[in-house]
Amino acid sequence: MTNKQSPKLPERAPSRWNKWWYVFAACILLIGGGLFYVQEQFQPPQEGGPAVAVEIPMGASPHEIGELLVDQKLIKNANFFKWYLAYHGNSSQLKAGKYYLKPGLSMEEIARVLIEGDATYGTTHFTVPEGLTIEQIADSLAEQKIVDKQAFLDEVQNGTFDYAFLHDIPQVEGMKHRLEGYLFPDTYEIFQNATPHQVIDLMLKQTEQVLTPEWREQMKKQKLTLHETLTLASLIEREARVAKERPMISGVIQNRINEQPPMKLQIDATVQYALGKTKETLLFDDLKIESPYNTYQIDGLPPGPISTAGRDAIRSALYPDVHDFYFYVTKNDGTGEHYFATTYAEHQQNIAKSQ
Repeated sequence: MTNKQSPKLPERAPSRWNKWWYVFAACILLIGGGLFYVQEQFQPPQEGGPAVAVEIPMGASPHEIGELLVDQKLIKNANFFKWYLAYHGNSSQLKAGKYYLKPGLSMEEIARVLIEGDATYGTTHFTVPEGLTIEQIADSLAEQKIVDKQAFLDEVQNGTFDYAFLHDIPQVEGMKHRLEGYLFPDTYEIFQNATPHQVIDLMLKQTEQVLTPEWREQMKKQKLTLHETLTLASLIEREARVAKERPMISGVIQNRINEQPPMKLQIDATVQYALGKTKETLLFDDLKIESPYNTYQIDGLPPGPISTAGRDAIRSALYPDVHDFYFYVTKNDGTGEHYFATTYAEHQQNIAKSQ
């Protein structure tokens, strides 16, 4: 008996309904993906961080302003910022000026700030003068209700900050505060409710900007580390009351260090730092305090800075006057100036003169 194969049925062509279903699904995916992309472009590129300064020039277009905001990582897309303003009819309402904007603000919030011209939107300012210690900075910030004092001190000691110059801070036994002398004295603008980490980071960023390539090169020429430079600068800052005398006092300190054998620095400000308080007149017993900061007892520089130091003090540490003075004493005539001497005998005469 011969087996016969069944006739092959023709393949069924896809129905018109199936074709339209694929087209519909593809459209849904495209629309959904597009909406997701658009929504993503309106989200801030980062959620937090210290406020950043944005300078909006006169006559800048919405797209140019958007590019400035992208550069500062405040928005993701300059075109979307331009379209957002156009949709709301605000393209011509942005005001020129310097603004402090915090990463994490929505595009709507940023636009509102620039339209209202509120350059200090949600910010507060504080000033750190030259010559303050970390403890004094913490007290000042706490009094202004900017940070909690203990939280600030804990962050100074244990916080992690991404600055190369901090890697060279030596681990010296007896050093009081890790970042003493590294927080640059200046006036700052920061967002309200900023964390201690953000406040410290803002000040360290300013320190990084102040330490120019020229100064770093001069440190190499002087064979000074940054830590030694800031330590010297802090001594100069605390000792010199008159600006013109800073390079002279720097010269005295470095003459003593370079003398063979080296002379003790015998700087009153280091004893005050060791005592934890400022005294108008130090007693002989004060000079006996056991501390690595007591330059009446130790040789050379103390283990680290004893205060903040401004630009002039840092410059004086790097560019001291060249002279043969080894001593100075306050004139006590209200000028804040000093008598300088080469020999101890001359110094004694100056002490008598000042008294």
